[in-house]
Amino acid sequence: MDLPHPTLLRSFLMVAETKSFTLAAARLGVRQSTVSQHIRRLEDDIQRLLFARDTHAVALTPDGDALIAFARGVMEANARMERFVTGSALRGRLRFGASEDFVLSELPDVLAEFAETHSSIDLELTVGISGILYERYDAGELDLIFVKRRSGDERGQMAWREQLVWLGRPGIRPDPERPLPLVLFPPPSVTRALALDALDRGGRSWRVACTSGSFSGLRAATMAGLGVTAHSARLMPAGLVPLPASRDLPALGLMEFVVIGPGPQHEAATALTATILSNAGRLQKAGR
Repeated sequence: MDLPHPTLLRSFLMVAETKSFTLAAARLGVRQSTVSQHIRRLEDDIQRLLFARDTHAVALTPDGDALIAFARGVMEANARMERFVTGSALRGRLRFGASEDFVLSELPDVLAEFAETHSSIDLELTVGISGILYERYDAGELDLIFVKRRSGDERGQMAWREQLVWLGRPGIRPDPERPLPLVLFPPPSVTRALALDALDRGGRSWRVACTSGSFSGLRAATMAGLGVTAHSARLMPAGLVPLPASRDLPALGLMEFVVIGPGPQHEAATALTATILSNAGRLQKAGR
């Protein structure tokens, strides 16, 4: 079986992102019928049903969800091949903001590989909490951000979705009769907002025992036993353990990591977006 054509994969990824054939067609600049034909051809080629459709919504099937990483990898490889064949090199400055959550991940290696491939791009990196990065992006101070999805903000391409969990030092057992001591980023942290909302909805009293603008500060305070923190399950730092959800420690639910940028008109941002999405599997692991 031949590999699917990149045009079909591009339509597939756009429908997966927008959850709409109509929006996907508008962003791609083609007719909705064309996008529908691309999806049907792709499903026929790989003999898999990719979307569950009804009159109200479009949702990925398990096979469709599994195809996303492969499709992104093919698109990135195709882009690299095109740059090699045409001999064109991307140039300019790219102001990139990444969430503190990736400090201990493989993001530095991914960025190093990107810089090596695109040596004519001047990459400026800003690391901070997601809420601040949103503000700087909206103010025009950053070209591209890799952040946790903010409640009610549908922008960006999703890299992955995962569980948010409570973390603490080994052996810690918060007293259910006393306010839960928390170690959190300051506002407008996305994780902070999710954690406090879960506690308030669960009727659990709380107090902020420590606030830090850096992830290393939060980790140190949590390891010292000052309180518990909320964090990505997959990017869990060494020395901390997940705490099981209970009546006194409500479940935090899912969160999404997304890449938000200006669109295809900014070629450098588009290239870095493709690099991040194609390396999502690597970035979901914390460094040790």
